[in-house]
Amino acid sequence: MKKDGMSVFEKEKPDVVCLQETKCSDDKLPGDIKNVKGYKSYFMSAKKDGYSGVALISKKEPLSVTYGLDDETHDDEGRCITAEYEDFYLVTAYVPNAGRKLVTLDKRMDWDPKFRNYLKELDAKKPVIMCGDLNVAHKEIDLANPKSNKKNAGFTPEERAGFTDLLAEGFVDSFRHLYPDKTAQYTFWTYMGNCRAKNVGWRLDYFVLSERLVPNLCDNLIRTSLYGSDHCPITLLMHL
Repeated sequence: MKKDGMSVFEKEKPDVVCLQETKCSDDKLPGDIKNVKGYKSYFMSAKKDGYSGVALISKKEPLSVTYGLDDETHDDEGRCITAEYEDFYLVTAYVPNAGRKLVTLDKRMDWDPKFRNYLKELDAKKPVIMCGDLNVAHKEIDLANPKSNKKNAGFTPEERAGFTDLLAEGFVDSFRHLYPDKTAQYTFWTYMGNCRAKNVGWRLDYFVLSERLVPNLCDNLIRTSLYGSDHCPITLLMHL
């Protein structure tokens, strides 16, 4: 918000904006983001102030909005909002980070199957579009330095297998579906070492679709020219 984010919003007029790691309790949300003209806004914050949190801002009012996974451990951290529309579900998610020295890998391993089952249950009713900071680089092509990061959060065998298991349930990584061999495509760069300028990054942010939505997929853009965070925005274009 302090880095001119609303000007991008006003210029592009997206149908839906999904935010992750909002780090803001409901009572501290800026008015500009709570009351965007022409949009309905939904927020889920963590019980711990200044931590985690997700938001969904939609031009069209959803049929219903659900907060969390109905799992107290993860829902206390404000990690997931689901909006139901006529023909699909849209899920914004901030997946637990395994942490420095993998101190929270167990939490991540608890999340992955629960979230996968949640998406499967939605998909049995309507197709799903899930987006968010998934805190995993799925394959070696998805980060600049795979060899030196195999024991680091975001690229452990366990986290990568969790994403593989999700795709095996009938979901598609939309970017890799469109660009299977495109290299040096990242959405996150640590602030250390001038990594963004050097493009030493990770692709941690995704749009994951139910397979039956693939014919409706137009493009998935990685918006590296837009600054304001250690992540850059990604944009999904669909014909729905």
